[in-house]
Amino acid sequence: MLEEFEQHLREELDLSDKTIRAYLSDVRQFGQWYERWADRAFMLKDISTPTLTRYRANLIERLKPASINRRIVSLKRFFAWAVATGMIERDPAKPLRQIKDVPPPPRHLTDQEEAALMSAVSKYGTNRDVALITLMLHTGIRTAELCDLTRADIKIAPRSGTITIRKGKGSKRREIPLNITARTALNAYLPDLASDAAYLFPGRNNQRLTERAVGYVIAKFAHLAKLKDLSPHDLRHRFGYRMAENTPIHRLAQLMGHDSVDTTLLYIGATAQDLQAEVDKIAWE
Repeated sequence: MLEEFEQHLREELDLSDKTIRAYLSDVRQFGQWYERWADRAFMLKDISTPTLTRYRANLIERLKPASINRRIVSLKRFFAWAVATGMIERDPAKPLRQIKDVPPPPRHLTDQEEAALMSAVSKYGTNRDVALITLMLHTGIRTAELCDLTRADIKIAPRSGTITIRKGKGSKRREIPLNITARTALNAYLPDLASDAAYLFPGRNNQRLTERAVGYVIAKFAHLAKLKDLSPHDLRHRFGYRMAENTPIHRLAQLMGHDSVDTTLLYIGATAQDLQAEVDKIAWE
């Protein structure tokens, strides 16, 4: 049954391998929980909405809302598929609600932290390292999008430039302008790039650089800069916060590659540091 579900996800919905693995894992974990809880074999016809709400309650005791909601989405998609294929008549997951959660705003890298990071990479890194980190800070590009870039995706003119994201999240294509800082870093790095390089930032054996490798690069220079728990996505958030100060929300959404401006609104909300600064304004001392 899971093999048929996987085929549906892959061929009819054209989902990524990572997303497919997550869906299958979530459904498999639910099946294992059910067999322990009910003390019998998993059968689709035996699953009711109360069973799923009990499972959700079990997850609440162990997981964060985001993790719970991902599992709920997986189960909803699985049971909707089971109804569509005639395996069951009624969808028990349809009434199942997700857990409400107010996510904290993304980490806001300060000016001082950004300066420390760039100082470390400029002092200890290569032209490639400087270009990689600068590009992330000044374009808001996702890590996977960065790893997919080729030399042909970069266009640099004396006073302008762009990078083309050919397959962003949701397989969407977009172009991001390059400012003078990003263009300068790339111009310093491009002469070092081998003429036969398949990617802008190649990994081992001229293969695609992995997202994990990018994480290692960021972690290395974050350590040298004495910054704790800095992730590649934090550099994307830094771009989002800085751009949100003066950029209309619909334009920022386009730059970030967001499907909805609701996601982009995360960069408009005040951070903990912002709120602290506001209440400090009325302090007596």
